[in-house]
Amino acid sequence: MEKSLYELGEMPPLGSVPPQMYASLIRQDRFGEPEKAFATEVVDTPSPGRGQVLVWVMAAGINYNNVWAGLGRPIDVIAARRKQGEPEDFHIGGSEGAGVVFAVGEGVSGVAVGDHVMLSGAQWDETAPDIRLGGDPTLSPTMRAWGYESNYGSFAQFALVRDYQCHPKPKNLTWEAAAAFILTGGTAYRQLFGWAPNTVQPGDPVLIWGGAGGLGSMGIQLARNAGGLPVAVVSSEERAEYCRRLGAVGTVNRREFDHWGRMPDLEDAAAFGAWMSRVRLFGRAFWEALGERRAPKVVLEHSGQDTIPTSMYLCDNGGMVTICGGTSGYAADVDLRFLWMRQKRLQGSHGFNQAQCRAVIHLVASGQVDPCLSRVFGFEEIGEAHQVMHENRQPPGNMAALVNAPRPGLTTLA
Repeated sequence: MEKSLYELGEMPPLGSVPPQMYASLIRQDRFGEPEKAFATEVVDTPSPGRGQVLVWVMAAGINYNNVWAGLGRPIDVIAARRKQGEPEDFHIGGSEGAGVVFAVGEGVSGVAVGDHVMLSGAQWDETAPDIRLGGDPTLSPTMRAWGYESNYGSFAQFALVRDYQCHPKPKNLTWEAAAAFILTGGTAYRQLFGWAPNTVQPGDPVLIWGGAGGLGSMGIQLARNAGGLPVAVVSSEERAEYCRRLGAVGTVNRREFDHWGRMPDLEDAAAFGAWMSRVRLFGRAFWEALGERRAPKVVLEHSGQDTIPTSMYLCDNGGMVTICGGTSGYAADVDLRFLWMRQKRLQGSHGFNQAQCRAVIHLVASGQVDPCLSRVFGFEEIGEAHQVMHENRQPPGNMAALVNAPRPGLTTLA
């Protein structure tokens, strides 16, 4: 007999959607430390509308955007959606995952009930004029981050996505591995190969900030797979060893330097000169790690305020600093003399398109890139997983949480 609510891991009859589901969700009165912001509740199961797909979630990836969601800053994502007319007073996060298609809405193409799929995190309006004219959908004003800017992400028994977010799950990947790398892998791929003509070429030195993190782990491998020479910035010898195993030709320990943060006033010659001397010391450390006196052709940035001044100085003439975030702050300084006189490029990069996503999935499925899954949490530990990330205590690589998958390591349904 069909039930109104199934326990986690208890699969309903395929195609039969129960009216309620478990979700690890956030409410405004719990904003704060992530371990307290997330709580398991029972809510109504969403129904797929036109172009939408309902997926029974096996595993979900853990990413920093839902640390922000739990904190309630810099944006109250619940208030933002309600201002747009959406009724839910809760937030179900999770911007990537893997699972089984359970229901499809009108007009869905390319996916059917029963398919095993991976879920990517970018949503947009395919009817938007700029997209219909052939524009990159990630540049469309309609683009939103699923599971952060939109609701019903992967931290629930059922997730609601657009059909184009569903990608065939390679049979050789476990559910948790399939759930954990699309966001970091796709983002790094776009940063390194999406901004012609500044794409990584064989022999190019590449500077990777946060080399042992999820983004850095994927960036190192993608650069090396293309013949680049990645040098990773790390915070410990343990993390340096991890990066070298992934293919980094060398590492630089950021803790050996103290010039991080905003630049001194250019009119304060003494302070600026002292700062520049420390930046040059970092540059020499990069040369030593690389094994030759060459500047990075591409710099993979995400830390922002603390490191952009160094990145812009160190980047090669005609090279590019590509940035996808600002984990250390948003008020980053740029000495424009380096930018225009040496014809460098500072490129913002957000998300990835479908072709870039499929490229990363192929590289992982074929064994050319490791998904770098380092830790798997249980469903009730989703808040703890984000707390670990908030406190920068996460292990190297990517993390995931089991949702309906009963145990780690499964490649198919039990």
